[in-house]
Amino acid sequence: MMGTVFSGAGLTRYTRVAIALHWTIAVLLVTNLGIGLLMDDLPDGIVPIHKSIGMLVLLLSLVRLGWRIGHRPPPLPASVKPWEKGLAHAVHWIFYAFMIFIPLSGWIFTSASPKRHALTFFGLFGLPYFPVPQEKAISHVWHGRHETVAYLMLALLVLHVAAALKHRFLDRDRTLDRMLPGAGPR
Repeated sequence: MMGTVFSGAGLTRYTRVAIALHWTIAVLLVTNLGIGLLMDDLPDGIVPIHKSIGMLVLLLSLVRLGWRIGHRPPPLPASVKPWEKGLAHAVHWIFYAFMIFIPLSGWIFTSASPKRHALTFFGLFGLPYFPVPQEKAISHVWHGRHETVAYLMLALLVLHVAAALKHRFLDRDRTLDRMLPGAGPR
């Protein structure tokens, strides 16, 4: 199977690239969701960082999606119920959609804002604005979409973590080991 690593004990794992992308994006997402939730209480200088992290999430998510398309994930343990497998697959594809939509919607509402500020990638180089009219109404609509889907992403993350912990502590299966760096033999 492409994209999997087998141990001597038969444990199937994600590739190192998939694991690195998963955890890097996870840290960036949690950081940016935290910044977004606390935005009103943080200094103005955090907004460009929030936008840069969002663009990095967009880029890495596209890379991850490409990797996922080219590398089949390891199978879930046989003990995982069919409805759980279906839900897990649906949640993963929704994650991909949200990881791409949230940064794009932020880029769109920023680009539509009548009060544009320089859009840069961590101050290293400028980024183009999304080709939309500069209108407050458009910016407002896309800002609302950005926030709504970010809250949905937060709920999805809680579900994802709860499911991983359920598999680890209640089911006591190896589902979580497939994505943990260094878990189990390689």
